[in-house]
Amino acid sequence: MTKADLVEQVADAVGPRVTKKNCGLVVDAFLDAVNDALARGDNIEIRGFGTFKARHRKARVARNPRTGEAVPVPPRVAPVFKPSSHFSSRVDRGSGVFRARGAR
Repeated sequence: MTKADLVEQVADAVGPRVTKKNCGLVVDAFLDAVNDALARGDNIEIRGFGTFKARHRKARVARNPRTGEAVPVPPRVAPVFKPSSHFSSRVDRGSGVFRARGAR
């Protein structure tokens, strides 16, 4: 699913009350808020969905699989998503799309 597909699905879910353009703005604002919070080192917890975190990775030495040469990998901060148990069990059961409370 692309971001455009997500915007279309959200627009379909809320009906004619909100335009597709406004749904796109909401999706963009949500993604920007997640990005900004992770850049600050904050976690984002959405109950029933999951938690976004910024995980600090240590510097390490990796190997080039083709040559066997040691390659230094610098430290970095990686975004991580940990799904909630509710979300994971819905996906595992194949029960369809996650629906937030109050969504139709």
